[in-house]
Amino acid sequence: MPTPTLIVVSGPPGTGKSTLASKLAARLTLPWYSRDGIKESLFDTLGWSDRQRSKELGAASVAVLFTLLSDTLSAGASCLTESNFRRVQSSPDFRRLLEETGARAVQVQCTTQGDVLLERFATRSSSAGRHPGHCDDQNLDEFRAELLAGRYEPLDVPGPVLTQDTTDFHAVDIEALATQLSALLHSDAP
Repeated sequence: MPTPTLIVVSGPPGTGKSTLASKLAARLTLPWYSRDGIKESLFDTLGWSDRQRSKELGAASVAVLFTLLSDTLSAGASCLTESNFRRVQSSPDFRRLLEETGARAVQVQCTTQGDVLLERFATRSSSAGRHPGHCDDQNLDEFRAELLAGRYEPLDVPGPVLTQDTTDFHAVDIEALATQLSALLHSDAP
């Protein structure tokens, strides 16, 4: 059985990770798990109220996410995950997951020009398409510095890191990125 591969799509909020992940998963025919997708299901099931509740359900969604990833990878299947994984907080969890499942990782790190990202985040927070449980109207100041930086450091896990500039999302060559990821999925390299 080939070694399962976990593709991690990450970057600051608003970089287009969910859109990119869904397109890549479809082209690669992989299951994908989104922390926000889980979190929004929890909002709809358990209710939401304020930023504190959003953080609590965010922590719960991470626990569910890692269970799903572990189950999928342990079954020998590759998959894709997406969220704003931060290097310091998330790297130990991913190292443990890879060690326990024997999987390997490939990262797609989304970056966006800081001023564009700040504007995109502010616009998204008032969008009808964004679940109100995230309380984004209450967290712009919380995220301002990382939004203006426009990028996160990749996770501290072994494996290739592909950087994708999503400043102009229409300019992203999804097919080329999917082809590159497909080659990595089917390679024998650890």
